[in-house]
Parts: sequence; structure tokens; C-alpha cells
Amino acid sequence: MHVLARCLIAAAFAFAPPAWAQAWPAKPIRMIVNAAAGAGPDAVARIYAPRLGEALGQPIVIENRQGAAGSGSIGIEAVARSAPDGYTLLNAPGSTIVLGPNLYKYDVDVAKDLEPVAPTVRAAAFLVVRPGLPVHSLAELIAYARANPGKLNFGTPGSGTAPHIGAVMLMRTAKIQATHVPYKGVAQALADLMGERIDFMFDPGPAVPQIKAGKARLLAVVDAARSPIFPDAPTMAEAGTDVNVIIVSGVFAPAGTPREIVSRLNREIGRVLQTTEVRAALAALGNEAVTASPEEFSALMHRDRERFGVVLREANIRID
Repeated sequence: MHVLARCLIAAAFAFAPPAWAQAWPAKPIRMIVNAAAGAGPDAVARIYAPRLGEALGQPIVIENRQGAAGSGSIGIEAVARSAPDGYTLLNAPGSTIVLGPNLYKYDVDVAKDLEPVAPTVRAAAFLVVRPGLPVHSLAELIAYARANPGKLNFGTPGSGTAPHIGAVMLMRTAKIQATHVPYKGVAQALADLMGERIDFMFDPGPAVPQIKAGKARLLAVVDAARSPIFPDAPTMAEAGTDVNVIIVSGVFAPAGTPREIVSRLNREIGRVLQTTEVRAALAALGNEAVTASPEEFSALMHRDRERFGVVLREANIRID
């Protein structure tokens, strides 16, 4: 064979992706959800995962691994230590990737041991007060807190959660004080809000029916734009005190997963999330589908880890 021909053939093979990458996926894909079965992140995964499996030609098998104290550590560590071959993925709430490393001691480094693949959803939050509190706007809440120092208390689904950070940001920005009452979940905090046992909270979505029923009073929406559910409610920025605790959730793979696989997953996840059926199902849960490139998603996770890390350190919020 002519020398030039041999060189051209060799070059073609050198730049061609390996056969195993071309064949991926050749078997079912395991998707670990580092949240309890039935929780919000699990519900989101079960909406889009079957359709993602159809797009890839292989089923997506969901496996729940929550982790101690809601940290999501078990699922994170399981994926980080898996083979980077595209057959093990992590569907994670953004809080475990952004807040977790600032609160818990993980046995892996999420910034180095996980490969951001694609964002999935973001959810607005709602600043709500108990029905009997004599305030009807954020400005009135701030004025009431200043006139009654130490009297107000706020509930959260736990220390170090996004609702907790939201309240801390509000107190720091508005220069007010309130007592933190941590619960083991949103439902318990919301029940005590409606029962007039706590005064306000940042709700990540479960309070929507109670707001509509008049059992909780909405003061402002924590988002960049007004909520389509409550178009008359101002955003926090419109109300005069900007608080941003919106954290994007997404899909991650073990570090070192081939770029071809990450790119294809990103494309297919984005396509599935933008279908009318999936968007409607996610919206019913209070979520908005999000799409971005792996690079954009990685940069967002890095910025949010740094941004919230500063707040947590300055407020001395730790999980022992």
C-alpha cells in the first residue's frame, strides 16, 4: 500500500471515536436520585427519565440513595466512584451540589469528582406569613420586625437549607432579627405557619394550595420574574429587598466520562425537557425546565457554591 494511503487510513482511525463510544448505550442506564422516593427530585426524575430512555434506546433505572440528614452524600459518593462509562448518572437537587459541600463533610469533591451533564429544573420560592400576622407586604413585614425586635420567628425545613439561607439574606439585607425554628421538612413548617405558631417562611412550593385557600399570605415571589401562578404578587426585587435563593437541579456523571457521551446526554435531556408534555408535568410540581450546555451548567454550579458559601460562613451556619 502506498505510504500516503497508509498515513491517511491511520489518521482516520486516530480521530474516529472508539467503537464502544459509538455503541453507547448498549445496556440499561442507572440513574441514582440522592433524595427519598416520592420527594420532589424523585418526582422530577420519574417524569423525564422514561422519555430520556426512549430517546437513548435503553431504559433508565432509577435508584434512590438519599444520604444522612438529607445531605444526599450516599448518592453523590456512589456516582463519583462509579466507572465513567455513561452507565451511572446522578439526578441531584441543586442544594446537595451547591450547599452540601459548604455544610457537610463529603468523602468526595463534587467539583472534581462529578461531571455536570445538564440542568433539569428550577423552582421559584414564596415568602409567606401566617394569616393572623398584621402585614400585607414585604415592606410592612420589615417595618413590623423593626418595631417588634425579637418577636418574630421563621420556620425552615432544616438548618442550611435554601429557605433558611433566604431568611438569613432577608434579615441581613433588611437589618431585622427573627428567631429560627428548624423543622424536619417543609410540611411541618407549613403546618405550624397555618397554625399561627411561626410567623413567616420561605416556601419552595408546597404552600401554593394554602396560599390560594387563604391559609397562608403571600408577600413576594423569590424569582427573577413574577410567578404565572400568582401574577399579582411582586418579586422580592420589586418589593424592595432582593433575595435570590433559586438553585438549579440537574444531572451529573462521574468525572472522566467521555465528552461524546456527556454531549449526547445533554442534547437528549434538553430535548425531553422542552417537550410540551414534560414541561406541563414539571409545571404541575412548581418546576420550570432549564436547558444549558455542560459548560454553562458547570459554571453555574461553581458560582452558586461560592456565592452561598460566603453567606453560610458569614452567618456561621454549620451542620455538625
